[in-house]
Amino acid sequence: MLSRFAQAFVRRLLTPVAAGLLKIGVGPDAVTFVGTIGVVAGALFFYPRGEFFVGTLVITLFVFSDTLDGTMARLSGRTSPWGAFLDSTLDRLGDGAVFGGLLLYFAGRHDGLLTAWFALACLVFGFMVSYARARAEGLGFEAKGGIAERADRLVVVLVATGLTGLFGWPDVVLTVVLAILAVASAVTVGQRMWAVHRQAAPAFAASTERR
Repeated sequence: MLSRFAQAFVRRLLTPVAAGLLKIGVGPDAVTFVGTIGVVAGALFFYPRGEFFVGTLVITLFVFSDTLDGTMARLSGRTSPWGAFLDSTLDRLGDGAVFGGLLLYFAGRHDGLLTAWFALACLVFGFMVSYARARAEGLGFEAKGGIAERADRLVVVLVATGLTGLFGWPDVVLTVVLAILAVASAVTVGQRMWAVHRQAAPAFAASTERR
């Protein structure tokens, strides 16, 4: 959803940067690793301390590596299954750090337990969204899409967290945002499961008839 509108613009913006890095010998995998380290460090250092605005700035800076490494791979003709696997795997680590950092902050507050639970729900359902697609593709099915894809969830949580830190909004703002994201993520899991069910049903029916 959000990602579909933004990705093309970001790619065009980062293409000169990608070309420059390739020229000096930096590879896409190195950018993937550095970007993930930056996201994880920013989320787990700043968010548990309640420094939401600075943490979001740091995370956002490194999040762009997720598009930058792909642009570098395409420009250099070095796209590969390994690169796709590495990128997807480390994305999960970065996402986990973002929601984990919020979870640590709110779990440490006497009035933040509900928000911490919503952050945990976002973390769990976010991983389920990704797993559903990966498992489906491993079985020969397709399970893309849904109302809350990875980029959508990341944009929403970063914008809400950054603005909360910048303007000093009450914690209830993040509570509501995390609750909405948790529900949207759960719905997305259901959408992907239903998509696989529809694709698998004809084959199942055919095998039942043969029996």
